[in-house]
This record gives sequence, C-alpha cells and structure tokens, in this order.
Amino acid sequence: MTTTAKVRKYTRIKLAKAKIVAWEHLGERNVSTVRVLGLGGLFINTPAPAPTGDYIKLVFEVPDGDVRARALVCDSRSGEGMGIQFVSMGYEARARLNKLLTASAPV
Repeated sequence: MTTTAKVRKYTRIKLAKAKIVAWEHLGERNVSTVRVLGLGGLFINTPAPAPTGDYIKLVFEVPDGDVRARALVCDSRSGEGMGIQFVSMGYEARARLNKLLTASAPV
C-alpha cells in the first residue's frame, strides 16, 4: 500500500482564533473564516467553495494591517471549504503576513 504525502513549500500555522476573510469569486462576494494559513496559501472554511482551478480575490486582517491577494483554488471540498494558493500579493502585504507567521507556531 502506498500513500502520497502533500509536500508543502511553506510552513502552515493553526490560528488560536479564527480570522475573518472576505473573498470574491466571479463577482460574488463572500465572508468566511480561516484557521490554518501559511505564506503560500490558506484554507477557507465555507459550505459553498469555488471550484478547483478557479481564481478568487481575498482580503483579511493581520496585526499590522490587511493582506490582499489573488489566489488559485487548489482543493475544493463541498460543504467544507477550499485550499487556496496565493498567486499575487503586494510586497507590504507579504511582509505583514510573514511577520504574523514567524511569530506563531507551525502546524
């Protein structure tokens, strides 16, 4: 029996308190929660996720400001949520996210 483990480029952290994330897909705006995130992406908890392969725009708050990004949906699970990979993000937003992640313990 063989198993395949996901190889992640960036460490993920589990948040003690869920963060609110606003996201947009095909012009429809949504608000959901996030409990796991990393510099490469995050998992958005939502009962109606965007399909795998689609792109979304998102924004969420971190201690020093907000993070705005464009992301690719890599894993969509109906009734649960979606794993997304950041594809574009401003330098300052990336620095704010990195600061949060380096101050937290990895999953």
